[in-house]
Amino acid sequence: MLTLIKADLHNPRHTQDLLQQLNAYALDPMGGGAALSPYSQANLIAELQKRQAMVHAFLAYEAEQAAAFSICIEGFSTFACQPLLNIHDFAVHPDFRGRGISQQLMRYICDYAQQLGYCKLTLEVLEGNHPARQLYLRQGFATYELDPAMGGAIMMQKKLS
Repeated sequence: MLTLIKADLHNPRHTQDLLQQLNAYALDPMGGGAALSPYSQANLIAELQKRQAMVHAFLAYEAEQAAAFSICIEGFSTFACQPLLNIHDFAVHPDFRGRGISQQLMRYICDYAQQLGYCKLTLEVLEGNHPARQLYLRQGFATYELDPAMGGAIMMQKKLS
């Protein structure tokens, strides 16, 4: 039995489960292969709580055990002049993979975003993360381009100290 919920960032069980799930994801090669820093572990929930109007976290439980999670952050589409929801983190714990949990959690997030009137969902995925890419394609995600002659968008970052 799978239970999908929007996590309450003030519920100690939810916050503990989110941190454990995020750390398991961070330890995975697709999450960087290193545990969350002590700073992140100590401060993440408080920082998310400060932004709770724009942060939407989700948990999937199987038999009362946290099996998957997602942390989404509201953004804004200037072209559509509407809010969007960015799926910032999305992972199924390794012990629960291969059971269709990711598909159910993604559908739950999509339904949630539609109910709140978001114009679209966005996410980033590593090129080599083939299972995740296949999931996203099956769920209707596509690469982003405005004009095919200009090519697709490229995700870039610049770390600031």
